[in-house]
Amino acid sequence: MRAKQLIKGIVLVLIITELSRLFELYALNSILSNTLQVGFIALVILFQPELRRALEYIGRKSLFSLSDIDKDEASAQKIIKEITTAISSLSRQKIGALIIFELKTGLNEIIDTGVSLNSEISSGLLINIFIPNTPLHDGAVIVRNFRIAAAGCFLPLTDNNQLSKDIGTRHRAALGMTERSDAIGLIVSEETGYISYAIDGRLYRNIQIEELEKVLAKIFIGDEKPTIFSKLKNKVGAFYENKKR
Repeated sequence: MRAKQLIKGIVLVLIITELSRLFELYALNSILSNTLQVGFIALVILFQPELRRALEYIGRKSLFSLSDIDKDEASAQKIIKEITTAISSLSRQKIGALIIFELKTGLNEIIDTGVSLNSEISSGLLINIFIPNTPLHDGAVIVRNFRIAAAGCFLPLTDNNQLSKDIGTRHRAALGMTERSDAIGLIVSEETGYISYAIDGRLYRNIQIEELEKVLAKIFIGDEKPTIFSKLKNKVGAFYENKKR
C-alpha cells in the first residue's frame, strides 16, 4: 500500500514536471526536477530492505541451493526421522516450537540474533531447546546445511494484517520469514498442539505427520521446494512442449 501511494505521487510529479516544461514554466520545472533527483535518492534509502530482498532473489543460484549439497539419502532420512520424532513429541505435549529451514537465501542476520550452536540435528536436542522456561524456548531454531545453526533467534513478523486473530506470534513470525526469503517455517502451537508450516508467505495449518514427512523430504532429499507456483509452471512447460511438436 505504501509503495502504491508513492508510485502514484511520483507519476503525478513527473506529469507536472513535463507540463511545466511544455508551458515554459522554467522556475517550477527547475524546482520539480531538483526535487525528483533528491526524491530518487530518498526512495533508495526508504526501500532499502525491499531492494536488498530483491537483489537477494536475483542472486539466488541453484549452485547454492540446499538440494545441491553433497549428501546421501540415508543421512537425509535419518534427519527427517529425528525432526519428525521431535515435532510429534512437542505436538503431543502442546509445547510451542518454531523451526526455520534455510534454503537459497542466506539467513545470517537472523542467525546472529540467536545463540550459535552448529550442532547435529537430533530429536532430543530439539525437544530440549523448546522445553518451557529454558533460555532458548521462545526463539526460533535455524536449520542450515543439515545442522542446527542457531537457536533462540528473533524473526520479523508478517506484514499481513488480514490474518485471523487466533494466529499466534510463532505463526506470524514464520510467515514473516517466508515473506522475506525462500525459507520454510515449521510451527507447533502451544495452545492446540497443531503442526503447521509456512512457505512463500502462506500458512498451512493442522497438518498430519504424513504431510510433515513429505515437506521435510522436499527440503532434505532435494525434491523441488513446494510452492504455490509449481502447478502453473508445469502447465506453462507443457504448453511450450506442445507448441514445439
